[in-house]
Amino acid sequence: MVNSRNSTTHLKAATLHLLTYCRENDWAGYDPYDALNSSLFERIPLLNSRMPRLVFTQALKRAPFNLRPLLGVPKTQNAKGLALFLSAFIKLSKLGLLAGEEHDPVRTMADRIARLRSTDTRYWSWGYSFPWQTRTIVVPRGTPNLVCTTFVAGALLDAYEFCGDERFLEMAASAADYILNELVWTDGSITSLNYPLPTSKSQIHNANFLGAALLCRVARLTGRDKYVGPALKIARCSAGKRAQDGSWAYGELSTQRWIDNFHTGFNLCALRAIGSDAGTTEFDARLRKGFEFYRAHFYREDGAANYFHNRTYPIDVHSVAQSIITPLVLKDLHPENSRLARTAFDWAMDSMWDERGFFYYRVLRLLKIRTSYMRWSQAWMLLALSTLLENSEPAADRPASAQK
Repeated sequence: MVNSRNSTTHLKAATLHLLTYCRENDWAGYDPYDALNSSLFERIPLLNSRMPRLVFTQALKRAPFNLRPLLGVPKTQNAKGLALFLSAFIKLSKLGLLAGEEHDPVRTMADRIARLRSTDTRYWSWGYSFPWQTRTIVVPRGTPNLVCTTFVAGALLDAYEFCGDERFLEMAASAADYILNELVWTDGSITSLNYPLPTSKSQIHNANFLGAALLCRVARLTGRDKYVGPALKIARCSAGKRAQDGSWAYGELSTQRWIDNFHTGFNLCALRAIGSDAGTTEFDARLRKGFEFYRAHFYREDGAANYFHNRTYPIDVHSVAQSIITPLVLKDLHPENSRLARTAFDWAMDSMWDERGFFYYRVLRLLKIRTSYMRWSQAWMLLALSTLLENSEPAADRPASAQK
């Protein structure tokens, strides 16, 4: 690795080292929430009920050592993780860093994603590679859900805009139809999206903003205006739930009132996308106020990314990744945003980087959880580093073949 932590060369080296690690593992790995993939649930049916599922998931998630190999949890490819890789590939391709690949990495990854589509619906949609237990329901493996589908469809739109393949646009448009036709619900003044299941009547704000953003982007790229009206109603409903200090709780239920880093980042980035794709400025004031809250509450002075707005630990790699991405997406809102993103990257390299080429999961007050998670950690960090790299290298310094 390069010694100078302030150089673009160092950032590029870290990005390519992480890329190599993910490729050598065939983009597959463990996940913080994959405990229910354990073969124990087949061998011991008594475990397969709500409370044991919750306890088992939280125990593996919080364990300082990775117990999954001992418990029969396999490594898997996750559709959302592959989508993050796909979006990163496009950024790296534009920078000329994937030149000379034997196979077209963008199309190859998009094809992998297509093979992972959910099979129990006529729409293109995606779910996770593991079943997961919420406080009230269990979501079966592969069941389509809003958040997974929006990230996958967004990556396919990135691929469409990069290479012009109409297949990717139509897959994303089908995902938008899934959201519009299956997930929208209204109750008086409320217009919201069901998550995590089509039957889950909820107001989860990052899910609403992400879904609305996808609808607006598909509308812009296809010219199908049917998506815009519902998208703006959904966005207005969740935008109106922002607190006076600029924050959003995760959701509106009494059990969803926490305020965290990466979901807030999702809200802000999605609001920016909605404004851009729908051609509206109506969310600008809420976006600016929300970003002021984000800057003030989710960064420690040394660059560490707080998970929650009112305490530092745990420092989670997903929050680190979003703390790099958010200020770069919104870099016009503050002159120090690029420096803020770079500081978060430098802290992660000092505190969460393993020289084998991956990032650790969490830093706690007294120890580090050094488990490598492919979707949660490596895919998000590759996207974050690729985003930082594209904001660090002037267009004039890029290979001519990579400039558009």
